[in-house]
Amino acid sequence: MIVNSKRTNKIIKKNLYIVSTPIGNLGDISLRAIETLKKSDYILCEDTRVSKNLLVKYQIKSNLISYHKFNEKKNSIKIVKLINEGSIISLISDAGTPCISDPGAILIKECINNNIDVIPLPGPSSVISAVSISGFSEKFFFYGFFPEKNKLILEDMEKLSKLNSSLVFFISPRKINKIIPFVKKNFSGRKILICREMSKFYEEYIRSEVDDLKLFKTDLKGELTIVVSEIINYKKNPQILSESDKRLINNMINKLSIKEISNLINQNKKISKKTIYDYCLKIKNKK
Repeated sequence: MIVNSKRTNKIIKKNLYIVSTPIGNLGDISLRAIETLKKSDYILCEDTRVSKNLLVKYQIKSNLISYHKFNEKKNSIKIVKLINEGSIISLISDAGTPCISDPGAILIKECINNNIDVIPLPGPSSVISAVSISGFSEKFFFYGFFPEKNKLILEDMEKLSKLNSSLVFFISPRKINKIIPFVKKNFSGRKILICREMSKFYEEYIRSEVDDLKLFKTDLKGELTIVVSEIINYKKNPQILSESDKRLINNMINKLSIKEISNLINQNKKISKKTIYDYCLKIKNKK
């Protein structure tokens, strides 16, 4: 089913609108999102108490329907009926883009099965925001929240560790210290960015090597968006030997073999063995 691009600029009857809302700062909402929400007969809210803060600010007085993971299946049939009767309905989540680790997939499938257009209104996304400032590969795999059981976390991380792209996770602040040991075990040698309270007053961005990551001593507040870098290939991107490395090699060149020196420096510094080997040969040839 192809939706005419010209039609998406107008409010059309009998549609479901997936409306992105701010992830923190209420000023990040789009003009089109405000207009659509105002003209909606019903707005589906994950938590009506949270959504009211946004709706009151922009004087949006549409009827609210509670729509969350516990009533999603039951309410979807009722909502499809309302749309078929001519209602304009918008779906929002507590923050960001609906259906991304939030309820909505069941309703969208119902709408598709009933030939109802589903129109997305682009907007804030913690995933895209985090990747955009990470400095890592723009090719990324979005995972979402981890399961509860350690066995399942370990199984998933082992699979993800083989992907050579940026990896994005959602983690609740009370679980971050539980997850860190799994991250260090499976993503050693990579970099990590921890985004907290994005676009809010206390927003914070923590950058670190995965191997240097430590448990947090105090409880964090606000949902966390984590980005792990692509696999860093030191062989393709060798580091330059520091002056201290060169002095160390000079001291060992007559005591150890080139292979032993290469293994020792490579283990401690993660510099490519070829770089170390070439420098050792250069020293040998001078003597």
